[in-house]
Amino acid sequence: MADIDPEWRQVKLRLMRARGLSQAAASNTWGTVPSRPMPEESQRQLGKYVVEKEIGRGAMGAVYLGYDPVTDHKVALKTMALAREFQGDELADARARFLREAEMAGRLDHPDIVSIIGAGETDGLAFIAMELVEGVDISQYAHPSKLLPLAQLLPIMARVADALAYAHTRGVTHRDIKPANIMVDLASGSVKVMDFGVARVADAARTRTGVVLGTPTFMSPEQLSGQTLDGRTDLYSLGVSMFQLLTGYLPYRNDSMAQLMRAIAQEEVPNVCDLRDDLPRPLGDIVALALQKHPNTRYANGQQMAEDLRAVAQAVSSASNVDIELG
Repeated sequence: MADIDPEWRQVKLRLMRARGLSQAAASNTWGTVPSRPMPEESQRQLGKYVVEKEIGRGAMGAVYLGYDPVTDHKVALKTMALAREFQGDELADARARFLREAEMAGRLDHPDIVSIIGAGETDGLAFIAMELVEGVDISQYAHPSKLLPLAQLLPIMARVADALAYAHTRGVTHRDIKPANIMVDLASGSVKVMDFGVARVADAARTRTGVVLGTPTFMSPEQLSGQTLDGRTDLYSLGVSMFQLLTGYLPYRNDSMAQLMRAIAQEEVPNVCDLRDDLPRPLGDIVALALQKHPNTRYANGQQMAEDLRAVAQAVSSASNVDIELG
């Protein structure tokens, strides 16, 4: 063939070289797992993360399922449209606050707190990349027909109180504790508190606009009135969460926002034991103590609350002869 067409020799050499490169590439990748293809130009990205789909939505933005195309690690991406809520110097302050809060929350290392992997901003949209966890938020069990047995609920609440105690000793206050921010997987026993590092920015937006973002139902009186907050505000919110998870109802049910806020500040909460006569009285006392109007008359820290919850759980276990996993 080379005698007929002198250029064939060069073509043949190129073909042999290409075949050799192909075989070498195949031998180098044999037995490996194919990597996820690099993102196409049409795929949205937040920082280094590729957005796959929306998996939730909150008061200030959506939550997306995403992944790092280099490591193939899946994450939850919580977004906050800061540019929609702030302008000018306020926007710069909000952006700095957001990144500072995310950095502080990212230092938390506790098995029952969702890990924050990173934070950033893309095209005016701030985001936090968080550990992707399995399960459902515990608000699924906040309805009268779906309440968890005490043998399951009390250990979960004790673990949340312990997680809050850990964060508070490191100077981090959550500010938005509610059942929707507590993820559980009953099959595996996983409990995860979500959204550390987010609520302070939302609070700033609420203060600026005078509009409450989301429901104030779980907010403490001091949070609603704009006072300086510490970890005891989270314990109040945990008390509201427990009230709902024990009864299927919120402590205050008012027709208007103004009436609701007045009730939180002034009205006494009914004892959960008066709503459910099968609940042990010490449990009613725990919830009532957490829901005191003034921070000084509540639990001083989450560890105290966790210890009391475990003591009641142990008493319930002994009475029913059922073993309880306290975590």
